Amino acid sequence: MKIDSGSTAWMLASTALVLLMTPGLAFFYGGMSRAKSVLNMMMMSFVSIATVSMVWVFYGYSLAFSDGGGVNKIIGGLGDWGLVGLENLATADDGTGIPQLVFVAFQATFAIITVALISGAIADRAKFGAWVVFGVIWVTLVYIPIAHWVWASGGWLFDLGALDFAGGTVVHINAGAAGLALALVLGRRKGWPKDPMRPHNLPFVLLGAGLLWFGWFGFNAGSALGANGVAAVAFINTLVATAAASFAWIMVEKFRDGSPTTLGIASGAVAGLVAITPACAFVTPIGAIVLGLIAGAVCAYAVSLKYKFGYDDSLDVVGVHLVGGVLGALLIGFLGTAAVNEAGADGLLAGGGLTQLGKQAVGVAATLAYSLVMTFVIGKLIDMTIGFRAEAEDEVSGIDSAAHAETAYDFGTIHSGVGVSLPPPIRKAAVADGETDSSSADDPGDTVGEDGSESASKKVEADA
Repeated sequence: MKIDSGSTAWMLASTALVLLMTPGLAFFYGGMSRAKSVLNMMMMSFVSIATVSMVWVFYGYSLAFSDGGGVNKIIGGLGDWGLVGLENLATADDGTGIPQLVFVAFQATFAIITVALISGAIADRAKFGAWVVFGVIWVTLVYIPIAHWVWASGGWLFDLGALDFAGGTVVHINAGAAGLALALVLGRRKGWPKDPMRPHNLPFVLLGAGLLWFGWFGFNAGSALGANGVAAVAFINTLVATAAASFAWIMVEKFRDGSPTTLGIASGAVAGLVAITPACAFVTPIGAIVLGLIAGAVCAYAVSLKYKFGYDDSLDVVGVHLVGGVLGALLIGFLGTAAVNEAGADGLLAGGGLTQLGKQAVGVAATLAYSLVMTFVIGKLIDMTIGFRAEAEDEVSGIDSAAHAETAYDFGTIHSGVGVSLPPPIRKAAVADGETDSSSADDPGDTVGEDGSESASKKVEADA
């Protein structure tokens, strides 16, 4: 089959868009964390790109999507390890008309961001080295099998008919359950919940949410694997569901707390993006708006569950990704319609009965249970061997300086009574009216004190 240049161009762009989501997530999570750990939080996202990309080439793609022989329903095989031979395969034999390696790269970006998403649940208290080890093990033992179950031809959830167009189960329920497990393994941050530990940089949060929303069009519409009508449906549904969810979240804030917040509209947007992900090509635009409104309102309340049950999910991975992913997957059973995509199914409201809802529930339950149990075991083993939680003094002083020998913000130190160099306009303003500033404009020794007075050296010069 010849390469479809239009679809290939769209998939290359979509792959780049999805990769951009991980730096976007770094800003989103970084802004929500405390100033003393923002670099560590962002590094946890960026290092996921580094490690998961290599795993995906060596064996990840092969185990997720190649033929697994006798265990094909559970895991793929190693026939495509190292992508050997795929570099010369012009197009996949699936009718999409896109090069096989483009699909490989596209799927790699999904694996990358899934690992990065988990980090938000353990912000401020994880060893960086332990996180790197965890990411490699987790993507191998948890992400890859679930991706095979849901998306690979022959995977058991794929054969069952559980629908997940772009990752509601594989990415979001998976990451949300893993985040809950790690939050339980590592325990609470020091001072939580008495100290609310508010976001240190809300503009970062809004920037990150904007980048995520932008990249998510590649995430969802790109999952059509071509420039076609299904991509168009996924694109418009991604737009309107996210808009509805962000609006619903701030409305909850308005009536519950009295004020809509920037953190709320950003969190609502992400909740809408999460919820529409599995359903974006299986519902109508009206259905997408309904789904978004439900997700935004429910997730706005779900983020407070951690206070009720006592688990410290630092950046609300459970309340947004786990709850949002479950909602999106299950609502296909109510709002789904084959009228927008023949590969979909009719939900309850489209006359399809409860059949599809049952299939969706199986997919949700299997993903949640497997990810929760396996992640807890992996996290415990790492904690018992190399240690997963940061040292107490490092957590208090800030993981940025302890783990990376850096800080995000260098405010400098100005000591009272010590001269500070000022640029010429300020220097001149500091000279009393009627006096003459006889120094050159670029004299680095011309200083004034913090109180605006001339420095001692300047006064001596004037007296002379």
